[in-house]
Amino acid sequence: MKTHFDVLVVGAGHAGCEAALAAGRLGARVLVLSMSLEVVAAMSCNPAIGGLGKGHLVKEIDALGGEMGLNADATAIQFRQLNTRKGAAVQSSRCQSDKYEYARRMKSVLEKQGNIFLKQQTVEELLISGDKVRGVRTHFGEEFDSDAVILTTGTFMNGLLHVGLKNNKGGRAGEGASFGLSKSLESLGFHIYRFKTGTPARLDGKTIDYSQCTVQWGDPYSIPFSFLNSEITREQQPCYITWTTEQTHEIIRKNLDKSPLYQGIIQSRGPRYCPSIEDKVVRFADRNRHQIFLEPMGLYTNEIYINGVSTSLPVDVQIQFLRSIPGLKDVEVTRPGYAVEYDYLDPTQLKPSLETKNIQGLYFAGQINGTSGYEEAAAQGLIAGINAARQCQKKPSFVLGRDEAYIGVMIDDLVTKGVDEPYRMLTSRAEYRLLLREGNADLRLTEKGRNIGLVDDKRWSVFNQKQKILDRARTYMDEIKLYPTERTNEVLTKKGTQAIKKMTSLKEILRRPELSFYNLMSLTEWTGPSVDQQIAREIEIEMKFEGYILKQQEQIQKFKKMENTQIPDSFPFQKIPGFSKEVSEKFEKVRPTSVGQASRISGVTPAALMNLVVYLKRYQARSHQFFSL
Repeated sequence: MKTHFDVLVVGAGHAGCEAALAAGRLGARVLVLSMSLEVVAAMSCNPAIGGLGKGHLVKEIDALGGEMGLNADATAIQFRQLNTRKGAAVQSSRCQSDKYEYARRMKSVLEKQGNIFLKQQTVEELLISGDKVRGVRTHFGEEFDSDAVILTTGTFMNGLLHVGLKNNKGGRAGEGASFGLSKSLESLGFHIYRFKTGTPARLDGKTIDYSQCTVQWGDPYSIPFSFLNSEITREQQPCYITWTTEQTHEIIRKNLDKSPLYQGIIQSRGPRYCPSIEDKVVRFADRNRHQIFLEPMGLYTNEIYINGVSTSLPVDVQIQFLRSIPGLKDVEVTRPGYAVEYDYLDPTQLKPSLETKNIQGLYFAGQINGTSGYEEAAAQGLIAGINAARQCQKKPSFVLGRDEAYIGVMIDDLVTKGVDEPYRMLTSRAEYRLLLREGNADLRLTEKGRNIGLVDDKRWSVFNQKQKILDRARTYMDEIKLYPTERTNEVLTKKGTQAIKKMTSLKEILRRPELSFYNLMSLTEWTGPSVDQQIAREIEIEMKFEGYILKQQEQIQKFKKMENTQIPDSFPFQKIPGFSKEVSEKFEKVRPTSVGQASRISGVTPAALMNLVVYLKRYQARSHQFFSL
């Protein structure tokens, strides 16, 4: 018996959930195939959402109508704002989540979406007709037909788990791996590589002496991830900080001969920004301690995640070095740490829509593209789900630019530059990060989400109300003037700023770093609607950084002229004279869709780019009939 679906999603991790929900909410009939329906949206590593750069992705997913932000808000047990001592552009949100509530709620959301169906099966083979995907075959031999397939395989393709010098097949502790899909992809001409990632041990909280650790509470005022939420009312839980010791490092150094990382058993590259404790001890030999965090895995469990000591050392060594850490003298390990190697595909084989270049209707999202992190996976899943549904509906692809979203930065990095290590989103990757702030993600993206049909009436109403308040407050700040009265200058000097000597607009005064929006409102008679902290913060940033914002907007206009110069699919890069062999090969591999994308390919020189522009103009002038060489 065969059943036809519009979109078929392989995998039910963070990428798979967002992909399925996006496609389903856009009207597609969706099937989700997962190796286990017990681990939908599982938090394989740290039970937390957000972080530096990652928080921006979560806000953008939410602004477009995705689910991760809502799920994080509903299941968070601690909120913190990171980088608060730095500029607004690089400040990010992070929440500690209840691992089990997070997965349960996300699965429930999937199941309640009427046109999404979940089945527990392992996909072994892609079914292709010509150059178009037509479905999949599972390990039971059952076939499912679909117009589009999204692969979100996480770490399960040819997954291999390592603890000490022993290894076994699996994509996550206690779960199996997928072995047929890699062969199927390879037979279709895809280039497949290996990465590794790791996770630390989990600890029994009853056996931890927290008096030896430093308590770390969340922020007194929690800024939600979702723009639909004005506040977080759940009770917040503490985390704890402790440190490795010289004894910890000595134990690790003495046992490196038992580490698969240092015995050549694991040869795959791991994440630069989340190294194992073995790597930290070896690479930073001058450091006599490393900070680690003890983070609860949920409200109804004693298990603790120990952030900062990812490891693949043998279990007995793990216990030994953990017990050398203050507060962990008598600790018991509930689950040992391990490393996992897995297959990923070169993301330069993808279009910016995340559709593969050589198989129509086939999309990749998440760790299969060489990324790391729940947030990176979810953002890719959202875009892949949108575009798979739009392709079924004969609509053009939805692509975000580098000047529009961190999602656009990430996908452009992947499909243009590829990866040689697991890709992690960082604020430093975004050249227009002052414009791509967390707090204005809805102002940047919600209208786009509405236009494609993903933003519902409730979200649209909340967004329009925020816009009205912002517009009224901006006008008020621009038009209302303060006079140098005794009361006004007394308030200003108490806030640590100079008194005014002449009539001055609120906007001009707010540019002073010492003052907040609420400081100035106390000096005037604002009769508009209530302005919450998030809106007030947005107004402050817009006015304090107005000059810098205008400068970046000018840069974007120059950038767009080059970015909007499209390169036809049929453009014969190999026939252009004057390119080095390296440049020709890279152009052929990536096949950039615009001059802007071509300029970001590693190794493409300004001279090569100029040569490309010259011949592109000739090619376009001859209506794609190539010139004689």
